[in-house]
Amino acid sequence: MKNLFRKKAQQVIGLDIGSRFIKAVVLDKTNNKFSVQAYACEPIIGNAFVEREIKDFEAVSTALKKVKASLKFKNKSVAIAVSGSTVLNKIVFMSPGLSDYELESQIELEADSLIPYPLEEVYIDFEEIENSINSSNKVEVLLSAVHKDIVDRRITLLGEVGYEAKIVDVESYSLGAAVSQFYPTDEDTNLCCLNIGATYLQLCAVNKDNVVYTKDHNFGMDALIQDLVLLYNEERSHIEKQLQTNSLPDNWKLESYPVFLANLQQHINRALQVYVSATGVKRPERLLISGGACHIANIANDLSNELGIEVELFNPFANMTLPEALQNSDFNAFAPQLTIAAGLASRSFSPWHI
Repeated sequence: MKNLFRKKAQQVIGLDIGSRFIKAVVLDKTNNKFSVQAYACEPIIGNAFVEREIKDFEAVSTALKKVKASLKFKNKSVAIAVSGSTVLNKIVFMSPGLSDYELESQIELEADSLIPYPLEEVYIDFEEIENSINSSNKVEVLLSAVHKDIVDRRITLLGEVGYEAKIVDVESYSLGAAVSQFYPTDEDTNLCCLNIGATYLQLCAVNKDNVVYTKDHNFGMDALIQDLVLLYNEERSHIEKQLQTNSLPDNWKLESYPVFLANLQQHINRALQVYVSATGVKRPERLLISGGACHIANIANDLSNELGIEVELFNPFANMTLPEALQNSDFNAFAPQLTIAAGLASRSFSPWHI
């Protein structure tokens, strides 16, 4: 994966290729003040993904072309992210003071014990975590590995529409980047954010700009969409559009929503329990949420009542300058669904690892 990275940062389009939608964000930064230059969101028609692997290239390519046309942005450099069962993130312990080349050599030597795939089948990258020397005089190094097919298929599609991948990130870390960049806090406690996507709940915890925990859980908006398709006997695309625009018949809140809310609350509780067990911290008293579920009216309050903790919709653009065309639109209501794209776009303003 290293040939995708460069030493100096440059402006990139944050491109979130989800299983149901492709979302893009372009940010600018002047005097430490962020502004939104452009955004786009286009649906992917049909079932183009199976467990986050692209199966229908034409459907994804069509959505990418629409995103590019909507953005009207000349820069072709993009930052994308991957997720799924073939993406591995692992903390390993190495001797301090090693160069990147020495770290890479050491990781390759120990690859059999660190990575559950043949080394020639994966891209790997790593980053030494600052101030992480432990009592054994070892430093913590974040090791990421992903099967080459996952990355190569995306790069091929991007090339066909005229884009070039400069950064390949991991979705949960892009989520953490958005929290650390756009939800500033001085508290020395873990701040948790849960992205509710089509098929995954992605939980990350951030402490003072560092992502300290991530995990994906199998549950998402598809559970609600599938129930609504059966309830109203309509095409999935129609249901998704009606849900986005709050134009569904009122009875869905009585028939489908309570079941979805109960299942969502159960899965969130389970995700928080796993997080608490893995980290040894106490159960969080506050939870940020983002993703496709955030356009459901009152979902934050409903989850807060069910979970017994404060739940807040995360708008990564709350403190940003918006172009005039977006100031009088419903952009802020849609903003939580652009969180991962915003985290990817934020990579424009800091050097990335090579």
